[in-house]
Amino acid sequence: MPQPPYRKASQVLKDPLFTVTADTLVAVDFGSRTRSRPPGPYRRLFAHPGARAFTVGNLIARLPMGMFSVSAVVMIAGSRGSYALAGAVTATGLAATALVAPWTARLVDRYGQARIAVPATLFAALGSLALLLCVRYDAPAWTLFAAYAATATTPNTGGMSRARWAHLLKGDAESLHTANSFEQAADELCFMLGPVLAAFLCGTFFPEAGTLVGVVLLVTGVLAFAAQRSTQPPPRGGTADANVRSPLRAPGMPSLLTVCLAMGAVFGSTEVITIAFADAQGHRTAAGAVLALQAAGSCAAGLWFGRLSLSGPAEYRYPWCIAAMTALLTLPLLAASLTGSLLLLSIALLISGMATAPTMITNMALVQQRTPEGRLNEGMTLAVTALLGGIAAGSATGGWTVEYLSPTAGYGVPITAAAAALLISLAATPSGARG
Repeated sequence: MPQPPYRKASQVLKDPLFTVTADTLVAVDFGSRTRSRPPGPYRRLFAHPGARAFTVGNLIARLPMGMFSVSAVVMIAGSRGSYALAGAVTATGLAATALVAPWTARLVDRYGQARIAVPATLFAALGSLALLLCVRYDAPAWTLFAAYAATATTPNTGGMSRARWAHLLKGDAESLHTANSFEQAADELCFMLGPVLAAFLCGTFFPEAGTLVGVVLLVTGVLAFAAQRSTQPPPRGGTADANVRSPLRAPGMPSLLTVCLAMGAVFGSTEVITIAFADAQGHRTAAGAVLALQAAGSCAAGLWFGRLSLSGPAEYRYPWCIAAMTALLTLPLLAASLTGSLLLLSIALLISGMATAPTMITNMALVQQRTPEGRLNEGMTLAVTALLGGIAAGSATGGWTVEYLSPTAGYGVPITAAAAALLISLAATPSGARG
């Protein structure tokens, strides 16, 4: 009779392959003595029913977010011969988004993602197509501003995806941390590939190609995302507003949004200053690749951060993340001032970018914790709006510094903005959470 696969220790004490104690149940594997590894955190994450489907749709919809502004600048500047006009049009769209996006997110929370995101996306797509036609047929300049402002109804696809994870993983803090890490890495990847794809389409085919492809991807992705109803958070309903506090008035949110504003200034100033530095070195066309390296460093760090099992409150980790970001931002300044080498600057930006994703992941975790239940999309969109406002301010400050001082001196702007974010976060951190 063949031996059963499980025997008591008393039956195998003489087997030299085992060291056992009395009455221990020992599993004997006659075919192999290797044990399969448990699935990693990302495999466990996407094992949830419907997770892969809504993620694919969301990534398709999110990619154009890094395409539209570059496409608009190339399209308008190429047709009208004015970068000033192109910059003013895109700035108008940014300002309109800052006003409209929280309102759109509030409707998403109230009535559901599919019900609001689809018509909001179609309206934004019409705005992009209107901009394309106005540029193509030489319409008056004011029509460009009106058309691009209409794109402000584009829903915060990253926020909607994070809201789905929060709904699916409610009560599982470790898996939610992995999900937030993946979403931040996806943001970095989309903003790394989007401008490159837009520049390729506009340069290879025709100036409107980037906008046209972006519209197709946005609509297709949102429709695919919205079709996944099983993972959609339940809508709050229109009668619940009076009983739910606004995210703006939630404890801890004002200081968190102020930090987001300062963090946005880091990103906006770094982009403008790096373009100016590359231009001064005679390699302006390489600026996109240099900035892509920074995003790549952040993407890799985000995926790594998601594999960690963290302990302690996020309020404690947040200042440390910002402190690391502030310290690493000194590397681009040193590379630019001491060497003047674009290659070394690229390496410095790659390394400094590695602190971005852990900081933003912790930021979004705090936003989720502090946003009142039922208004998560609105809370995360407010954070994104603060980031956009900071990007605009950082771009303007960085441009002024480059113009009146030097590109090298400009790298002091993101360090200053990061230091301000650190001071704000330290002042807002409860003393009990500091250890």
